[in-house]
Amino acid sequence: MAKVAYFTPGEIAMHNCEADIWVSFLGRVFNLSPLAAKFKGDPLLKPILTAAGKDISHWFDRNTGEIRTHLDPITGLELPYTPVGRFLHVAPPCPRADWATDFGKPWWRNEDFVVGRRTAKTRRVHVVNMLSGQEHTIEVCTEEKLEEIKARYKTINSHADSYTWKFDGKVLDMGKTLEENGIPDQAGEFEELSLEEGGSVPELHVYFNDDLTEN
Repeated sequence: MAKVAYFTPGEIAMHNCEADIWVSFLGRVFNLSPLAAKFKGDPLLKPILTAAGKDISHWFDRNTGEIRTHLDPITGLELPYTPVGRFLHVAPPCPRADWATDFGKPWWRNEDFVVGRRTAKTRRVHVVNMLSGQEHTIEVCTEEKLEEIKARYKTINSHADSYTWKFDGKVLDMGKTLEENGIPDQAGEFEELSLEEGGSVPELHVYFNDDLTEN
């Protein structure tokens, strides 16, 4: 089974222009850059461009995964509910000769655009390099295994593969999440008690092994 990539809201928000457009909805993340390139200049692309980098779950029915609908007060027909304006692959309210229906799957059902999932919750971890003394706080997804968190840390320390990760003196299982390693997310408890958030951030220690990873 292919490994699922998780993204933070901040990472999704970085893809916010026509040449690089991501959106998320109903927990999944879509890269719509190819769609934007194909339909460049089309007026029906505008609502999607406006939503670049954002979550658009409110456009969809959570039960069916399809566009939300409403009853037209004039015709009494059930029509797509698009308060931001009709967009690509949404049928017009009335029959039209120029409405092409040969586009295959609508983009919101096209698995080719899916790049991963939007995290249900983010949390922060404080990583201390016991060799250099350098410290970094990074934002991670609660669903991520330690291997994936290490990949995030690797953007800071390219030799991250040559370190052993520990918490409270115990070696961490890199194939498990923080929670599965006995490191619960206590941010909510700290907030409830009006305590400083920093106290809820776990401190992970990384210890250098014998050989450096080659560049």
